[in-house]
Amino acid sequence: MSGKIPSPPMRKVKSLLLIPSLLLGHLAHALEPLPSPLTLQYALELADHAHPERSLIEADLAQARAFAEQVAADDDAHLALTAELRVIDPSDIAADDSRNDSLARLNLSKLLYDFGRTSHAQEAAEAGLTSRQWQLLQVRQQRRLDVMARFFDVLLADLEFARDNETLAIDYIRFDRARTKNELGKVSDVDMLELESTYQQSLRKMTASQNRQRITRSQLAISLNRPLDLPAELESPQFGSLGELPEIEILVEKALRENPKIRALQAELRAAKKQLQASEAEDNPVLRAELEAAAYQRRLGGRNPLTAALVIELPLYQGDRVASDIAEQRARADRKQAELAAYELVLRQQLLDFWMELQRLKVERQGLQVTEDFRDLYLDRSRTLYELDMAADLGDSMSQIADIQLQRARNDYQIHLTHARIKALTGDLLMSPENKSE
Repeated sequence: MSGKIPSPPMRKVKSLLLIPSLLLGHLAHALEPLPSPLTLQYALELADHAHPERSLIEADLAQARAFAEQVAADDDAHLALTAELRVIDPSDIAADDSRNDSLARLNLSKLLYDFGRTSHAQEAAEAGLTSRQWQLLQVRQQRRLDVMARFFDVLLADLEFARDNETLAIDYIRFDRARTKNELGKVSDVDMLELESTYQQSLRKMTASQNRQRITRSQLAISLNRPLDLPAELESPQFGSLGELPEIEILVEKALRENPKIRALQAELRAAKKQLQASEAEDNPVLRAELEAAAYQRRLGGRNPLTAALVIELPLYQGDRVASDIAEQRARADRKQAELAAYELVLRQQLLDFWMELQRLKVERQGLQVTEDFRDLYLDRSRTLYELDMAADLGDSMSQIADIQLQRARNDYQIHLTHARIKALTGDLLMSPENKSE
């Protein structure tokens, strides 16, 4: 991670100044009811606001930042005052036979060099902080994708209800007419019951789609962190051109370079390697400077009011503590290396799956366009024949139009959601921590 970490006091001041603005922004959105109709753009703006999933990773980020500050302060100068109130029984040969042996010492010590131990630990902490920043970006991207998917689910549920309600109305009219004719003896009981069975099936289907309207709205409200504010009406988005994506090989290369989870795992691996180097440096010497000023109640020849020393500490024996710590850190680094390699394989397959799905959806769109054109012409013909009392399948035509509209909408939403998922995997959905100032 580039850039120097601000000193802990300044960073604390900045953090305290940010808290009121963040709280006010979140409270404003929490108190403001969802607009009606709710637009996709507004919903995506809310996706980047307070949510438990984001709060968890932000807490981890704050903890990593505090740890980095703590490690950075390990080589700071240390100033300590020691005061002792002492009463002694002086020796018979002591030059000063007073019993008050009180003293005070002011000690200043500063680590000068520890041959890589502190620097490697600081680099490990910085890499850990970088990893948390990439994880936050990943959570933000996933929140955006989740809100987008839930928004589309509500729109599709409304279209499903419109289609099923249209079918129910048609089936009810047919059943009602058959029941009237059955009372007049013009329709058999078998034919009437068959139409009633069809009507009951349509009723169950319509009830299920009506329930889905409520369920999808609840899911959207929860994804927006507004569980008690279910959106009544949504505005269908007007999509622009998405453009053509590069070939899969180019996408994979870009994802392996810029995917947020890849970057987070790379930072974790870098942190593990640096921590391993810090552990290996535990056997290295430590060089520090010490200054001491002292005041003594009893004046003795061996006591000095001022002392300056350059101290070198050479570890001679530390048991198995260092060796076991090195083994643990090496195993941790190996694990992070394996996690990175495993996710690279998963990422390759995910990108291929989404890329192939996008190609399939585009072909499906062409077929749906032809079907929609056919249904429009068929509806015009059915309407004309209905007006001439030559046919009575106008209701079927309208139901089929509602169904093809549902299929077209589902196809459009899947295309845009899949495209957004590909952008998320390649690191293009949101601005990365490297390109965004804190």
